[in-house]
Amino acid sequence: MSNAAHRLLWTVVALLLTALGGTGLAVSLGRLPGADSPLLGAGPLRWWRAGTPWSALAVVVGGVLLALLGQRLLARELRAPGRLAGTLVHGGDGGGRTRVASGVLTGALERDLLREPGVRRARVLLTGPTGRPDFWVEVQLDPRAGTAAVRAHVDAAVRRFAATVGCRPAHLDVTARVDAEF
Repeated sequence: MSNAAHRLLWTVVALLLTALGGTGLAVSLGRLPGADSPLLGAGPLRWWRAGTPWSALAVVVGGVLLALLGQRLLARELRAPGRLAGTLVHGGDGGGRTRVASGVLTGALERDLLREPGVRRARVLLTGPTGRPDFWVEVQLDPRAGTAAVRAHVDAAVRRFAATVGCRPAHLDVTARVDAEF
């Protein structure tokens, strides 16, 4: 289902539940005609009265179970696959805030690192506070790559990243692994 279909589904469910709750409230306050007759038929009313001490408890337990089920369903709907949990929040000049998912930021830095011909793979992890996060960078290098050129490229990429995002790394840990040559 698309996001629009999910929003429509939950809007319809919310409207139905609101209408049901409003109707129940109006009946309990005697605002609807015929409010003196029971809402339940004779059979369910007889069952309700027969289990008097336990029927209310059964309804409460059922309501709690339905609420927990609804919470799990809502949490599952809000979770998007492939999205990382971290978010960089940058307060601007007072006019608002910019929110960027950390997956977007780390992906951009990884692509920048891969522009160096000697880098085969790059992996970046940001942790810590937004203003001064820790950078964990791992690069896999071609055996023929010059380590000085790769080091200069990694340093320049991290500096560009920090200048673009507006945060300085509190800690920078770079691990370079050289692939075995066959």
